[in-house]
Amino acid sequence: MENQVLVAYATKYGGTAEIAEKIGQVLRGAGLQTDVLPADQVSDLGPYRAVVLGSAVYIGRWRKEAARFLKANEEALAERSVWLFSSGPTGEGDAVELMGGWQFPGALKPIADRIGPRDTVIFHGVVDVDKLSFLEKWMLKNVKSPVGDYRDWQAIASWATGIAAEVGNWQS
Repeated sequence: MENQVLVAYATKYGGTAEIAEKIGQVLRGAGLQTDVLPADQVSDLGPYRAVVLGSAVYIGRWRKEAARFLKANEEALAERSVWLFSSGPTGEGDAVELMGGWQFPGALKPIADRIGPRDTVIFHGVVDVDKLSFLEKWMLKNVKSPVGDYRDWQAIASWATGIAAEVGNWQS
């Protein structure tokens, strides 16, 4: 196993992909070999010593691609250092509070517990009304969900910097 890092993600409209790219940028900036790929395009975890996996959250669930990746690779992930992130809530304030205390999908928690991630975090998300279907716009209006980009790039970079420091220590 090399000291390579995989940042895998599942996104619907691209907001989570942009978070994954930012994490990859920070890791590369720290001198780590890093691939950033959609979760459903990863076929082999062999070259990766560490994995960062993230997903957009809709109605308290991860995207199917990320959930499938987590389930299908449970054994391999348990042998690696893993970090998990979710993106979703919009609006001002603490992301966990905005999600009513939700931090990770309950259906996937037993798998995550067996893998033993180094950290699990939830980041604010983005809602671009122009990308939504008519039905999604209607639902958003009815639940009075804030629209806009609420991602905290500094918090994302800081989290990724912590990952880079830990992975970088393996190379020393």
